[in-house]
Amino acid sequence: MKVGVVGAGPAGLACAYQLAKAGVKTDVFEAGGAVGGLARSFSLWNQTVDLGPHRFFSKDPRVNKLWLEVVGNDYSMVDRLTRILYKNELYQYPLKPIDVVGKLGAIETARALLSYIREKIAPETPGAGEESFESWVVRRFGRRLYEIFFKTYSEKLWGIPCSELDADFAVQRIKKFSLYEALKAAFSTDNTGKHKTLVERFAYPVDGTGTVYERMASYVSEKGGNVYLNTPVRRVINVGREVKGIELMDGTAESYDHVVSTMPLTLLVLGLDGVSADAAAAAKSLRFRNTILVYLNVQSANLFPDNWIYIHSPQLRVGRITNFRNWSPHLYGGEKSSILALEYWCDESDEFWSREDNGLIELGKKELAEAGLVRSEAVTDGFVYRINKCYPVYRAGYRVHLKAIEEYLGGIRGLTVIGRYGSFKYNNQDHSILMGILTAENIVNGAENNLWTINTDYEYQESALITETGLVEIDA
Repeated sequence: MKVGVVGAGPAGLACAYQLAKAGVKTDVFEAGGAVGGLARSFSLWNQTVDLGPHRFFSKDPRVNKLWLEVVGNDYSMVDRLTRILYKNELYQYPLKPIDVVGKLGAIETARALLSYIREKIAPETPGAGEESFESWVVRRFGRRLYEIFFKTYSEKLWGIPCSELDADFAVQRIKKFSLYEALKAAFSTDNTGKHKTLVERFAYPVDGTGTVYERMASYVSEKGGNVYLNTPVRRVINVGREVKGIELMDGTAESYDHVVSTMPLTLLVLGLDGVSADAAAAAKSLRFRNTILVYLNVQSANLFPDNWIYIHSPQLRVGRITNFRNWSPHLYGGEKSSILALEYWCDESDEFWSREDNGLIELGKKELAEAGLVRSEAVTDGFVYRINKCYPVYRAGYRVHLKAIEEYLGGIRGLTVIGRYGSFKYNNQDHSILMGILTAENIVNGAENNLWTINTDYEYQESALITETGLVEIDA
C-alpha cells in the first residue's frame, strides 16, 4: 500500500507518523516551507515563536500516548494565565465571579445580575432551528455579561454578527461553564476539587510547539517515506468514485492507493472530477477566516505575566496578544526582550488583508500603547505573518452544507479528509492528532472510525481534568 498525505500539519503528520510505524509507504506534501501547519514554530530575532498561542492538553489517552512518545521528556508544564482586557481592566479567564464583581463595580455588577435573573425568569427564546451563538450565551449568562465578555471578541474573530454565528461555537468553547456553577465554586469551602474544574496548567515542548511535528516528519523520512516542502497540491485525482492519486501545482501526478487530505475542504471538493452540483454548491457556501500575525520585539523582559490576553475592547482591532516570554525559557534563551504576537482577523477580500506590512506594524505598536500594555517607543522591530483560510466560519446553517459534503465524499473510495482545514472543524491540536491516529487505524486495520464525529462531542479543555504532576499522570 502507498498513501499520499496532503498537508504537514498536526492531523496530516500524526497520520503519516502512525502509518510509518505500521510500515506503510507514506508521502507527505506540504505547500509551505516548514512542517507544523498552524502549530509550527520558527526563529525570530534570536528567539523561537509559534503562530500564536498553542497549548497542548487532551483527556484522550491515545493522544497523550502519541504526544509523549514523540516529545519524550522535552516538555514542561506551564502555569496558565490568560485574561480579558475590557475598559482598561484585565479580568481573569476563565471568568471568576469575585474578580468580575471587583472590577466591574457595583452598578455594572447589579446590571449584569439583573440581566441574568431576567433571563432565568423570562428567557429570550429563539425560533425553531434558530439557535445562535448570541441566543445560547444570553440564555446562559444574561444579555449584559454576553455584551461585555463574549460579543466583541467573537465578532472580531468571525467577522459576522453573533446572531449569525452558529451555537456550535459556544457549545464547543464554553460548554458546561455557567454563572451559577461559578458562583457556587467561588463561595464553596470545599477545596478538594480546586485543580479539577479548569485547566490551569498545560504541556508545552521546551523548544516550541512545532517540535512535535518536526520530529514526526523526521520519523516518516527515516522509515522510507518522504516529506516534500514547498510542494502544493492542485487537486486529488479521482476516476468516478475512486481516488487514484494527486496532481501537483506543476502539473505532475503521483499515484496512491489512498489519499489523506488536510487541504481546505472547499478546495478539495471543487477540485474533484465530476463533483455533484449539490456538493459543489455546499462547498461554495462554506468560507474560512484569515489571520494576520503582527510580531513586535519589545525591549523589556517584564511586560505582563499572561501567556496571552483576549482583547474585548471594541475600539481596538486586535483580538488577542500572546507574550512568548511567559511560555518556556528555552524560547528566548539569553535575549532580554519580549516578543509579542498580535492577532488580527479578516476576510481575503478585505483591504486589511493586503495592507502593507509597515502599516500593520505601526497599527500594532499604536494599539499596544492604547491598551496600556506597552509604550510604543519600546518596540524596536516588527514582522508580519499572514495565514490564509485559518478559521472555518460556523455561520448559521453551515452544518447543512457540511453534511451534504460528508455524504458525497463518503461514496468516494480511497479518500479521507481530516484536520481543521480538511474537515471544516474548529480543531485544537489534540482533535487533529486524534483524527490522524484514527485515520491510520482505518487504513491499516480496516477499522471504521467515524472521523466526522471528532470535535462534535463538545469535550473541550476548559472542563477537562488535570493533575498536579503533569501530562504523564493523565496517561496512566
